Amino acid sequence: MAADRVVHVVDDDEAVRRSLAFLLRSEEFSVHEYESASQLLEGVEDGIPGCIVTDARMPDIDGLEFLRRLKVRGQSVPVILMTGNADLPMAIWAMKAGAVDFIEKPFDDERILGAVQEAMRGLEQRKHRNARVSDARTRIAELSEREREIMDGLVAGKPNKVIAGDLDISPRTVEIHRARVMAKVGVRSLPELVRLALLAAENPEEALLSGP
Repeated sequence: MAADRVVHVVDDDEAVRRSLAFLLRSEEFSVHEYESASQLLEGVEDGIPGCIVTDARMPDIDGLEFLRRLKVRGQSVPVILMTGNADLPMAIWAMKAGAVDFIEKPFDDERILGAVQEAMRGLEQRKHRNARVSDARTRIAELSEREREIMDGLVAGKPNKVIAGDLDISPRTVEIHRARVMAKVGVRSLPELVRLALLAAENPEEALLSGP
């Protein structure tokens, strides 16, 4: 079963859990049921495929703590939180903590199905982005140390003369290296090079800290 058809339902209320699982299976999702967050965490050691739909208020580990533990474990699985009590501060905190949606019970079938389908679309987009990030990093890894210095200067918006001064080389040498950099990573313009560098950066903001 593809990851984009797998849903983990976590709720200590058996009736709610079974009803939700039935609904999702009727839409041909592969559903795994858990009565607690700890049961899911203990049963999965590697990556968690698909998405998680979980109650926000459970006796052992509540939804917010669940989100925190997933983050600590490096799990980037999308999480949809359900709650029986409208709680705006909690909803805001949950979204900041990484929840992709926050749904108040009782909800209609279309609401929860829409949330799950949106989470799955996000998974597909993330998969494509991860492939692009990996490709960008592979291309940049082919650069020599000097070429990488030139690229960093260009991405920071520095003119050739400034880069030359920083590296104690001639502007002409910078131009030569600049052409080699762009040829090696397969881009045709400076904006393309900047986009590639930002895509490959673990922290894109840091790539732009040093301006011209």
